[in-house]
Amino acid sequence: MTSLLSSSKWLRAAAGGAALLLAAASSAAAAMPTKAPHAFLMDADTGAVLLDKAGDKPMPPASMSKLMTVFLLLEALEEGRVSLDSMFSVSENAWSKGGAASGSSTMFLHPHSQVRVEDLLRGIVVQSGNDACIVVAENLDVTEAAFAEHMTRRARELGLKDSHFANATGWPDPNQLMSAHDLAFLSREIVRRFPEYYEVFSEKTFTYNDIKQGNRNPLLYRFPGADGLKTGHTDSSGYGLTASAKVGGRRLILVVNGLDSNKDRSEESARLLNWGFSEFTNVTLFKQGETVDSADVWLGDKPTVAMQAPEAITVTMPRASRREMKVSVVLDQPIPAPVAAGAKIGMLKISAPGIEPIERPLVAAESVDRLGLAGRIAAAAKYLFWGFAK
Repeated sequence: MTSLLSSSKWLRAAAGGAALLLAAASSAAAAMPTKAPHAFLMDADTGAVLLDKAGDKPMPPASMSKLMTVFLLLEALEEGRVSLDSMFSVSENAWSKGGAASGSSTMFLHPHSQVRVEDLLRGIVVQSGNDACIVVAENLDVTEAAFAEHMTRRARELGLKDSHFANATGWPDPNQLMSAHDLAFLSREIVRRFPEYYEVFSEKTFTYNDIKQGNRNPLLYRFPGADGLKTGHTDSSGYGLTASAKVGGRRLILVVNGLDSNKDRSEESARLLNWGFSEFTNVTLFKQGETVDSADVWLGDKPTVAMQAPEAITVTMPRASRREMKVSVVLDQPIPAPVAAGAKIGMLKISAPGIEPIERPLVAAESVDRLGLAGRIAAAAKYLFWGFAK
């Protein structure tokens, strides 16, 4: 049985406050043209994919793979294995392979010195220091090779199926690969799990050893609401950016890679984010625990049971499609008693132009016990004569 909820009802529900948000995939996910060979744009709150161009294709991520190095460091901080004041040793290897001696992106660490974890975090995020990444790798897992295996293993656990690491820095290697999809979902995990550390990504400069360096993320200087995450560039990868911005309470995460210049990276990233914020919106239909409808109960000590959304139901959709949204409840009723509170008893179906159809479970708001023997006999007799009635 399907019942179509009235537009006034879902519009009323959509005006409610935000809660836990659920994903909705957009059929417009490949409709926006872009010069980037790899592009992936998602709503960080709902997980809706707004743009997907070769998003699952493994690619050389360059320094964007440093996000996985940062993630493992943040997990170590969260678990108490290290603190911001912990001191890490700088090896000759870290200095020669990843520092000023190699001519690469560097924090300008001195060999055989000690450096605070908090400084290393900024050295990676703000300065893109290869030396800082190797120091973190060697101090957390003894060798960079062991740390790279740790990165790959943890990526699999997080569901990043297109990621494989050979080093902690993103230095060119045929076995150093990530997809745009994986970079976006890793970034979403960083934003959601580590808000107290995520602020570092928005810092525009960091000074260490009296050397001041600027954050290379171009959107921090030109896109209102941009607050992270990481650039990348090598000859093999082209110019890339994993970026996040929050505008009007919505956060989008964008990954582009393979662009021809820093200018293209900056302009294309801003253009795609502008499109995502202007063309799409989030609509909260029901808050967590809100009653959506009611269902008839057969042989229960109550004639009906309220149906609730176990989690808030929010969808990301093209702004132009909002008025054409249809929301309906699907269930087989009457529901036979007993009914346990929290048991799934129906589905909410959502459709609108520009999004794939969405289904979300609805659960019983309370328990309903069976009638006693006499009540069941009376109800059965009533049904024989009159059919089911509330």
